[in-house]
Amino acid sequence: SLSAWRLKSLSRSGAWAAFFMGCMIFGLGGLSWAALLLTFFLSSSILSRLFIRQKRDAIDKFSKGSQRDGGQVLANGGLGIILILLYTFSSHADWVWVAYIGSLAAVNADTWATELGVFSPSLPRLITNGKIVEKGTSGGITPVGYLAALGGALLITIVAIPFSASLPILSILAAGVIGGLIGTSLDSWLGATVQAIYFCPSCHKETERYPLHTCGAATHLQRGYKWLNNDWVNFFCSITGALSASLVYWISL
Repeated sequence: SLSAWRLKSLSRSGAWAAFFMGCMIFGLGGLSWAALLLTFFLSSSILSRLFIRQKRDAIDKFSKGSQRDGGQVLANGGLGIILILLYTFSSHADWVWVAYIGSLAAVNADTWATELGVFSPSLPRLITNGKIVEKGTSGGITPVGYLAALGGALLITIVAIPFSASLPILSILAAGVIGGLIGTSLDSWLGATVQAIYFCPSCHKETERYPLHTCGAATHLQRGYKWLNNDWVNFFCSITGALSASLVYWISL
């Protein structure tokens, strides 16, 4: 947490949130649970910092920059705290571990899709109606973005497999990958429908940023629910990934 704060990957609040989360997950879950959390944090942080210039136009649309704050940290990994407590007091139930894999596969898939999807040679289309939109638009999807999402979900799942020796490998692989892709798809659907999207009257652009755009102008709610910001969308993404992975695992047994 301290190193990430010094490298400006985390804000002060993000560093404290990561420290608390790490203590809970590593303290109760050990190396296996911590390995997945670190894989998500390290891979997503590296991608967020790469190719900043190439992503500059799309970054204006995102709610926050590459420096994650406490809200972002808890939105992406907070469910892990709930799951490790459930795992501890449920005599290490397998489905809880699988749910944890799915939750981190989903948020990692979503992060990879966001960071790498902007490099798509074709413009994204809204997941709801297929309408062509600008790069970085909430709810926009591309083949490149989904391929990146697949890579993000697969990375978390591959890291989890050595720690799942007593469980069927194919079941874990299917649960992690499918849960990750379903989670990131829900994230896109929420972004296209009910997430709070604002408008900058100065730049004439849609954005997730509130109350000020990167240009300094005040932004105004254009659509969606004001309370449903990107942090909440990410949290729902992790929940969906967890539930989907558990269901796939149960079906595959």
